[in-house]
Amino acid sequence: MEAVSSPEVFLHIKVVMGMVISLSLARLLTGIAGIIQHPGKARPYAVHLGWAASMFLFIIHIWWWEYRLQAVPVLHFGIYLFLVSFCCLFFMLCALLFPASLDEYGGYEEYFYSRRRWFFGTLAITYAVDIIDTAIKGADHIQSIGWEYPARNIIYVILCVVAAWTANRRFHMAFVCLNLLYQISFIFRIYDVLG
Repeated sequence: MEAVSSPEVFLHIKVVMGMVISLSLARLLTGIAGIIQHPGKARPYAVHLGWAASMFLFIIHIWWWEYRLQAVPVLHFGIYLFLVSFCCLFFMLCALLFPASLDEYGGYEEYFYSRRRWFFGTLAITYAVDIIDTAIKGADHIQSIGWEYPARNIIYVILCVVAAWTANRRFHMAFVCLNLLYQISFIFRIYDVLG
């Protein structure tokens, strides 16, 4: 069977990806709403909330960026499977931030550090896979975003590995704060306009 290329195929892939991304956002927003609705049930933690904000930005940024998939001349099932799997990583990150229950933990701080290896390991994989996602969009797209993009992803993978292994509160606070500032800067400097 041959590869397909048409606006309908692109739309179909975007719908399936959108469903997975929507589940990610729903998990994130439900978690935030739960904290607001029941603030005494589980104590919030600033670093955890910072990563929740980061995931929100990352998810909406990725969805904005995936618009460029329409420029891919031919789509194979392998690309489709890869893209849906990439979106599933975001759901896993959101589920790791907001578990179904915190009954075993004294609050989000204790939970966050107990699951940091899973969260930052998955986040490191996400940044590595993001490079492949960008490559799918073509060499012209890679050249248009310059050296900063691959350098950013490599640095993020390294920082995520460090974050997975250390429970140092100062490191984690600095990492999430600098991450949010850089993430906002990166989005508005490089991906503010589609084209």
